[in-house]
Amino acid sequence: MNRDLAINAVGVVAAACSIGSFIPQVAKIVRERDASSVSLRMYVVTVTGFALWTVYGVLLASWPLTASNLVSLTLAAIVLILKIRYRKIASSEAAPTATRSCFIEPR
Repeated sequence: MNRDLAINAVGVVAAACSIGSFIPQVAKIVRERDASSVSLRMYVVTVTGFALWTVYGVLLASWPLTASNLVSLTLAAIVLILKIRYRKIASSEAAPTATRSCFIEPR
């Protein structure tokens, strides 16, 4: 196997792993409409990292690096957006409601 082919094969497998790792998470969040188990900070850092890797790929003019990180960026951003969206929905549903007291206030 020639060296360039081996290098490209490693890159393809790495890209498939990166991209594939987000698909089950996105599917679970969409299916359950719940992202409470997802770390907001972790996904902010992950999205930032993929954005920087994408820029790095553009600067190197490496379309495989750019494309794979752009797809991973998109999937990680979807998780982040769903985390924020479902957090807002959950907090509005959990808003305390006024309850009536069974005690009579003295006059």
